[in-house]
Order: sequence, then C-alpha cells, then structure tokens
Amino acid sequence: MEVSVKGKKALVGGSSNGIGLAIAKELAASGASVTLMSHRVEKLLAILKELPTDQGQQHQYLLVDFTDFENYQRIINAYFEQNTVDILVNNTQGPAAGGALEKTVADYQQAFDLLFKTVVYTTEKALPKMQENGWGRIINVASISVKEPLNYLALSNTVRAAVTTWAKGLSLDVGQFGITVNNILTGYFDTDRIAQLNAKKAEKMNVSQEEVRRTMEDMVPVKRIGKPEEYGYLVTFLASDKAAFLTGTNIPLDGGLLKSM
Repeated sequence: MEVSVKGKKALVGGSSNGIGLAIAKELAASGASVTLMSHRVEKLLAILKELPTDQGQQHQYLLVDFTDFENYQRIINAYFEQNTVDILVNNTQGPAAGGALEKTVADYQQAFDLLFKTVVYTTEKALPKMQENGWGRIINVASISVKEPLNYLALSNTVRAAVTTWAKGLSLDVGQFGITVNNILTGYFDTDRIAQLNAKKAEKMNVSQEEVRRTMEDMVPVKRIGKPEEYGYLVTFLASDKAAFLTGTNIPLDGGLLKSM
C-alpha cells in the first residue's frame, strides 16, 4: 500500500532515537515536513541531515526537556506562534521503572507532568489550526500496560491509562472537524528503553538478560520483538487520509503485528 503524507507538517516527540526516530523517518520518507523534538542537540542535527527532502520537505527541530514542564510550555508556546502542524505524535521518554511500593506521591506527580501534561498541552496548542483547516491527526504513543498493568511499571501504567481515556473523550469532540485521535499501545520493540527494562528485570529475577529477552520473544505471536521501523509504518498510515475512518481507538502493537482488539 502506498501511503503519502506529502505536504503535511508533523511534530514528533522524543524523536532522537528509538520509536520516535523511526516515526519521524517514515513520516519524512512519505512526504511530511518533520519537526523533531529532543534534548540531544547533536543527534537532532545529525538526523536532520539524513531526512529526505525530495518531496519539498522542510525539516527542523525543537530542543526540549520533557521533564521540565514549565520550560517545555515556554518552548512550545514560541513554536506555535510561528508554526502549525497537521500531524502531532505525542511521545516522550518513559518514567523510571519500579513497583507501586517503591513510588511516592512526588514520583507520580513527576510522571504526570512528563506523560500527561506535556501531551495535553501540546495538543491544546495544535488543535486550533487543525480545526480551522478541517484536518488533523493526533497520535499518542502509549503502552500495552494500560490494558494489563505490569507491576514493575507503576508510574507508566497509571499515567498512560489517563492519557488513553482523555484521548478517547477528545476524539468524540474533534471528529466533526476532520481530526482523528488514536493511541498506540506499544508492546515489545527493540529499543534502548526495552534493553534498560530488561536489565532491571534480569537483576531482580537473578537471571541473564538473554533469558529475559527470550521469554519476551516467546510472548509475541510472531516470536520476535518488533522493529522500530514497523512502528513508523503504522503511525504513517494513521497519519494519512487512508485512516480517516479510524479514531478514538487503542491499537495494541507488538512484534510487528496488530493484536486482536
């Protein structure tokens, strides 16, 4: 299937590595002008040089720290004073792993600022122009743990679940304007984040990281961990006109396959 987002402007969070980078690359390859977001300026500059411009794309970047919400607000405000977006991909790094007994109220507040407030605030700034244009795509990178919580990801489980319910309500309000809102419930993908979580899990279980990975692969229908570029394919489809019928959904994604809903 040929999917095109030529002429569209995309803002992609956490796009200096992993899933965010894969999304940015695929959107750019399909014709979108992409604004990257990260705190790693060297990586952002290097990525900009690699993104294709053969369809008239004009790429740029925002230097942001998702963990500093007040400063993040300032940067996003300045960005939207000069820019509009058609495609918003809400994605940040995950909060620290750990179970409910390990976390304090302060930890939950930090996770709320990181995972919820940044998403809502960025969406709030992007929506007016989308409504005016009668077209928009809002895609939230979430986690499969909102369906079945993982006890070692207490912060992520809790706050990402809030994002998905907020997004469902939003989808009902903005669908009339030609704007879709969808959540991708990320499963196991081969990223630095998974490697970090596997290391922590291996230490806690007193087993090797290789054993943890093999167990993880056995849990995936195709018996392998997903590739980030496969994630990028799905996001680009959701960002295109071909997915105009799809909104307000939680899409579980694992191992390069869509699981049954």
